[in-house]
Amino acid sequence: MQCIRRQPKRSASQENILREQSRRVAALNGIRLGLKDDKDLKFLLKGSQLLKVKSSSWRKERFYKLQEDCKTIWQESKKVLRSPESQIFSIEDIRDVRSGHKTEGMEKYAKDVPEYRCFSIIFKDQRKNLDLIASSEDDANHWISGLAKIIAHSNSMNQKQKLQHWIHTCLRKADKNKDNKMSLKELKDFLKEVNIEVDDYHAKKIFQHCDKSKTEALEDDEIEEFYKILTERKEIDKIFQKYSDAEGFMSCQNLVRFLYETQQEEDAVVAAPALIQKYEPNERAKRGNAMTKDGFLMYLLSDDGNIFNSSHRKVYQDMTQPLSHYLVSSSHNTYLMEDQLTGPSSTEAYIRALTKGCRCVELDCWDGPNSEPIIYHGYTLTSKILFSDVIKAIKNYAFKTSPYPVIISLENHCSVEQQKVMAQHMTTILQDMLLVAPLDGNKSQFPSPEQLKGKILVKGKKLSRQEDPTGTNGNNNLEAEDVSDEDEAAEMEDESVKTEIQQKGKSDTLKLAKELSDTVVYCKSIHFNGFEDPSHPRPFYEMSSFTESKALKLAQEAGTSFIHHNIRHLSRIYPAGWRTDSSNYNPIDLWNVGCQIVALNFQTAGTEMDVYQGRFQDNGFSGYVLKPEFLRDEQTKFNPKSITEGTWGTKKKLLLKIISGQQLPKVNKSKNSIVDPKVTIEIHGVQQDNNKKQTKVIENNGFNPKWDEEFTFDIEIPALALVRFVVEDFDMSTKNDFIGQYTLPFTSLKQGYRHIHLLTKNGDPYSSSTLFVYINIQDCD
Repeated sequence: MQCIRRQPKRSASQENILREQSRRVAALNGIRLGLKDDKDLKFLLKGSQLLKVKSSSWRKERFYKLQEDCKTIWQESKKVLRSPESQIFSIEDIRDVRSGHKTEGMEKYAKDVPEYRCFSIIFKDQRKNLDLIASSEDDANHWISGLAKIIAHSNSMNQKQKLQHWIHTCLRKADKNKDNKMSLKELKDFLKEVNIEVDDYHAKKIFQHCDKSKTEALEDDEIEEFYKILTERKEIDKIFQKYSDAEGFMSCQNLVRFLYETQQEEDAVVAAPALIQKYEPNERAKRGNAMTKDGFLMYLLSDDGNIFNSSHRKVYQDMTQPLSHYLVSSSHNTYLMEDQLTGPSSTEAYIRALTKGCRCVELDCWDGPNSEPIIYHGYTLTSKILFSDVIKAIKNYAFKTSPYPVIISLENHCSVEQQKVMAQHMTTILQDMLLVAPLDGNKSQFPSPEQLKGKILVKGKKLSRQEDPTGTNGNNNLEAEDVSDEDEAAEMEDESVKTEIQQKGKSDTLKLAKELSDTVVYCKSIHFNGFEDPSHPRPFYEMSSFTESKALKLAQEAGTSFIHHNIRHLSRIYPAGWRTDSSNYNPIDLWNVGCQIVALNFQTAGTEMDVYQGRFQDNGFSGYVLKPEFLRDEQTKFNPKSITEGTWGTKKKLLLKIISGQQLPKVNKSKNSIVDPKVTIEIHGVQQDNNKKQTKVIENNGFNPKWDEEFTFDIEIPALALVRFVVEDFDMSTKNDFIGQYTLPFTSLKQGYRHIHLLTKNGDPYSSSTLFVYINIQDCD
C-alpha cells in the first residue's frame, strides 16, 4: 500500500502570510482582467454555498469558489478519492451563464424555487450543464454578473496579456512552498507544466543566468527576466529588425512598406497609422507614429495579424440572391447529444447547434402521451423530449448568432390529431417569426436570405390538391389526405430497429393534417424521381432529401445535372443508415455540386465537422455562404469530376511556410508528459486539389517548437478549396493524439506572416495556442 506523505503543519503566522500572498495575487489578476475592486469578483473569490441540482431527488449543498488565478473555479466534492484536478473547471470552458430556469434540468427539477435564485453554467464541450441554486437573489446575481464579467474581460485580453496571465499562473502552481521564490527544482517543474522538456544542463544554465543575486532562488526581477527569456520570439525579432532603425523603432513609412510588400495589404497607407494607435503600448513611439517590437508582436497576434481575413468576419457577400444559391449550415437529428440508438435527446442540442450558426434543424416527431407530440429517434432507445419545448428553444435562440432564416425540417410520424397540435404550437409560440404565406414578388424562384431575415420556414409534406405555396391554384378545403412517408429512421442498419419496424408493420403513407400542411410555404418535401425535363420544369419550392450514398452517386454520375437541379431547387443530404454512432460523411463532394442543406451530426467532432465549421465561419458566421458563380449560372457546364473543360477561376499556387508554434496544450495531463508536435496541412476541394503534407516531428517541446519548413500546393479551383492545419502529438507505437486544428476557405487566407489561432476538437478556441506561418499566393501560368 502506498503511503500518503503528509505536509508539515504550518504555523498560524505562516498561514496568515500565505493568505495575504494569495489575496495579493488575486488582486493583481483582478487588475489584469480590468476588474480592480469589483464587488462581484470579490464575492466569487470569497466563495459561497450553492445547491447543486441533478434530479428531483438529488439536490445537495456544495461550496464553490473562484481561485486566486481568476480563471478557475474550485468546487467541493463529497466523492471519495476524487482527484484535486477534477474539482476544478476553467472559466475558458464556460460557453454561457443562464439565469432562471433556462435549462432542461432547471425546468424539470427546480420549478419550486424562485427563478431569481437559480442559474446554470453551460460548458463548451459535451459536459453536462451545472444547475445551481443560490441562497439569495443577491448571491445569484453576484455569481451571474461576476462570471459574465470575467468571461467578457478574458475574451477582450490581447494574446500577450493572456500569455502573461497563463505563465504567472503556472509559476504560482510550480511554487510548491508558496514563498514567491523559484528553486531550480521548481523551475524544472514549471517547464514541464508549460510543456517543455529541458535537460538538467540547460535548465541550470537558464537558472544561473537569471539568478543575479546568487541566492539559489529566483525572485521578483529575476523571475521577470526568466519570463522574458521564455517568451522571446526570435523569428519575429528577425522580421522586425529588417524594417526597424538602430533605436528599435519601425517608422510608419516602414510599416507601410512591410504591410504592402510582405502582408499584401492593399490599404497599407491607411492601415499603418491605425495599427500603431491600436497596438503600440509605448506612448513615446505612438506619439512619434512608430512601432516598437512589442507593438509589432501584438499586431501579429491580433485579429489584424490572423490568417483568416478579418473582413470575412462580417457578412460581405450578396444576400439578395434566391435561397437556393447558398450553402446552408444544417444539422442532422439535431435533438441528439450522442449516438443514434441509445443517447439522450435534449433541447440543449438545438441551442448548441443554433449558436454554432446552424440554419436548418431537424425534428423527428411522434405521438406522445397526453396529446403532446414528442421528438426522438423512432424505433430506438433515445430519450424523448416535448415538441413544444423544442419550438420554444428554437424561438429563443434562432437569431442570436445570425439574423438569416432558420429552416425547421420536419420528419412527421404523428396522427392527424397530434399534427394539429404541432401546427398550433408552432403558430402560437413562434408567432410572427413563422412564415405562413409567400412573400410578395417573384413567384418563379425563392426569395433571398435578406428578404427572409428573422423568419422561420417549415420544410415538410404538403397536401397535393391544396393551394400551392405561391398561391396560384388548388383546392383549399381539403382537411387531410395520404402522403408518402419519408422515414429516415427506418433506414438505420441496426437489427433491433429492423425488428421494431417489422413488428409495427410500417406503412408507406401517412395521413397529413391541413393545419400542418399550411405551415409549409417554400420547402415542400417530395420524393426524388430523377432530374426534371427542362421543357416541363417542376415548381421551384419542391425539394428532396437524399441519403449520402444516393447523393454521392448522383454527384459522381451526373454532376452537371445535379448542379443545374440545385440552381432552382433545394437539396437536403443526410447521413447513411449505418452511421448509428453519429459519425459524419465528407460534405465537400456535395457542396461541389451545389447541394445546399448538407446535414451533419453537429454533436460529433472530427475532420468532417472541422471542415464544416471552417466553411461556415466565412460570410460573418451567418450560416449562409454564396455558391461560386459557376454553381449558380444556368448555362454552366461545370463538373467537379472533369474540371479541364472550362475556366472556373484563376488557378493558384500556395506557398506556405510553417515557422513555429506557441503554447500548444498538453494532451496527456501526466506531469512528465511533453508533446512531440507535428503539423499536417490538408487541402480539401475538388479531387485534383485534395492533398496533404506534413512537417517533421519536434521532440519534447509544446511550448515554442520551431519547424521552418516550406510547402507548395497547386490549387485548380480556389473557390471550392479549404485549407486545414492539424497539430498532433506524434506517437511511434499508437495513433497520434490530436492537439488542435484550424480550417478556413482558401479565399479567406491572408498573405504574409500570420498567426493561426488553434481550436479544440470541439471547435472552441484555445486561449493562447497558435502556429506562426508565412503565406504567399501566386497566379499559376
